[in-house]
Amino acid sequence: MTKLKSSKAQKLNSSKAQSLTYRESGVDIDRANEAKKRIKELSRSTFNSSVISEIGAFAGLYRLDLSNLLKPILVSSADGVGTKLKIAFLTGIHNTVGIDLVSHCTNDILVQGAFPLFFLDYIGMGKLQPAAVEQIVKGLVQGCKQSQCVLLGGETAEMPGFYPAGEYDLVGFMVGIADEVKLFRTGDVEEGDILMGLPSSGLHTNGYSLVRKLFFEQEKLKIDTYVEELGKTVGEELLIPHRNYLPVIKELIRSDDLHGLAHITGGGITENLARVLPRHLDAAVQRGTWEILSIFRFIRERGKVETDEIYRTLNMGLGMILIATKERADRVQDFLAARGQQFYLIGEITTGTGKVRYL
Repeated sequence: MTKLKSSKAQKLNSSKAQSLTYRESGVDIDRANEAKKRIKELSRSTFNSSVISEIGAFAGLYRLDLSNLLKPILVSSADGVGTKLKIAFLTGIHNTVGIDLVSHCTNDILVQGAFPLFFLDYIGMGKLQPAAVEQIVKGLVQGCKQSQCVLLGGETAEMPGFYPAGEYDLVGFMVGIADEVKLFRTGDVEEGDILMGLPSSGLHTNGYSLVRKLFFEQEKLKIDTYVEELGKTVGEELLIPHRNYLPVIKELIRSDDLHGLAHITGGGITENLARVLPRHLDAAVQRGTWEILSIFRFIRERGKVETDEIYRTLNMGLGMILIATKERADRVQDFLAARGQQFYLIGEITTGTGKVRYL
């Protein structure tokens, strides 16, 4: 039978024991405070008159202006940067992945007919790196300014033993607003509608597991290898930020010239364009009507990727597809041309079964 130690013995053992601190367990509060100090002014630079809280509060406060909306609807999106983060780790460049994250979330709510209000981020690291956090937030701020929204708050977590040294995770949450009467719905799409593609800037944030396998395992390239076909180093090409389409199409969304939009992300043109089609219609897409960027040609040729596979994996040079009403397609083209925005006429809506068909 185990005997209880005497009170005197317990006190003796207690005095010999080393006092534990949070820092010794791997979490440094001072380092966290340094990171917060670095990002506070950056975040505040996105604030507008709707923000009624400060960075450091337990929650962000945002005052809604509903005066111009008949039926206000909040629209939300959450996303991550995926394995594109691995490229940031390899290059040590952290000021672009924040742009990627905000752009992706923004484009996802635009296709619903909504506009961003505010954004929240989560950064998780094994050991907090204030300089890296600052660079990440600089990208988030740039993305929010492009999206005309507020970086309202976020969470920076230090979790020893959870993330490998030098690595982190980055996710984001966007809240936007729309008028219910202006939301895009699949039922709005009609036979004869015209498909217009807006160019992507590159891979955006999708297909990086395939791309990393091709570049680093099959081709044995290094992150700083210059690739003649791309005209850039591997790192430069793979870190090109995800394009934000709000500045280009904000006015178009407010018009009655569009029946829908499709953000071309994971799943490529094949899967994403199909998401906005009613069951009785198809999208007939004419291959060869837009510029295939060199990165996609490189992947297809070096990786020997089948045509159907690559079109359902990557954006192939089109980051956003507009579905314009047949009667107003000329107006949409004039609108884009007047603003110097490149676009491609890539097909039309036909009778079918809710699929994307390539011609």
